[in-house]
This record gives sequence, C-alpha cells and structure tokens, in this order.
Amino acid sequence: MKPLRIHTGTGHNTRTDLFQNRRDYIWDNHADTATPRDDRGCTVDTESWGRRPH
Repeated sequence: MKPLRIHTGTGHNTRTDLFQNRRDYIWDNHADTATPRDDRGCTVDTESWGRRPH
C-alpha cells in the first residue's frame, strides 16, 4: 500500500493524495496529531509531530 499524503489546500484527490480544499492551514508548527478514519469511523493511522509542552 502506498502512503497517503493529506493536503490542506485545493487539488484533485488521487490514490496517493487527498485534498481538504481549505483556504487556511489547519496544521501549525506546534505539536499536532493527524488521525485519518475510514467511512465507518475506524482509525486508519495516527501520526504525531512537534514538541509537546512539559
């Protein structure tokens, strides 16, 4: 299975790229977690990045 790239901006969805068609960024430069879910609401994957406050 190829990795899926999720983009905030506009574009055409493909098997490897999913576009949210938003004008503003939803990600920031701080700690974040993305949790994509399938049509049934089941978690497909989870990816976290950035620093977490102590």
